[in-house]
Amino acid sequence: MNEYENQNFKIPIESNDHPQASAYVIKSIEGIIEEAIKNGQNRIILNTNLRNGLPMENINKIAGPIVEAWAGELFESISTENGNSWDLVHSEACSRLGMADIILQFKKKTSFGSVLTANVDSKATAENLEKSGKSPNITSYARIRTAYIEDADFIFIVLSLKHRVFCQKNVQSGLMDGIMEVVRYNAYDIKYISNSDLSYNPALGTGQLQIKDIHYVTLENRTTWDFCKLLDYKYLSSTKRTFEDWLALAQQYGWIK
Repeated sequence: MNEYENQNFKIPIESNDHPQASAYVIKSIEGIIEEAIKNGQNRIILNTNLRNGLPMENINKIAGPIVEAWAGELFESISTENGNSWDLVHSEACSRLGMADIILQFKKKTSFGSVLTANVDSKATAENLEKSGKSPNITSYARIRTAYIEDADFIFIVLSLKHRVFCQKNVQSGLMDGIMEVVRYNAYDIKYISNSDLSYNPALGTGQLQIKDIHYVTLENRTTWDFCKLLDYKYLSSTKRTFEDWLALAQQYGWIK
């Protein structure tokens, strides 16, 4: 690691109130989901012409994207309400290949601006499947590492939505409706997810960050620079990566001077 430590790094320094801003975003996102559950807005109903209902053994292949779309529409609907209680002023769905699924903006004054922007990656997992939520890919190593160099106050939220699916007879049609219901949630700022809960998968591109079990996450306080070093450590600890690989990325993406 001596070669790594001897590099002339660009060191990002976040604002003093960045932890409070992150906490505000998480509290707001979780509050929005909680309110939707309490108000009965957490159900997605699929009207089908299937007499025996949805194929439950394979339902999670389609349930995940549908639940994630539900979350996007929920945030969008609130953002269009002037004076909403969450001060959510903008919600935007990202492209399929974007780093996040949704960009949320809250009207909140901080030392680094009057609007807080959160990049949200939503992950839907099944309540009744034991392995659901184990080691999901979150984002590209090089992409997230670069984001924090470009903006030391960057906020990237992983939103975990746990759902259950069941069938219910439609009294009007006599057929079976599929119902997807969001029942639990957690939001995490990736910057504070503990070292033991984050892993690195070198299989795709520059590698993917993963959360070992999205349902059981512990947090650690750290600075933006600490997080960048943690990402580098995980990359360099992979048997499929070398220091020369890392140096090429560092020069390509401007991590070093």
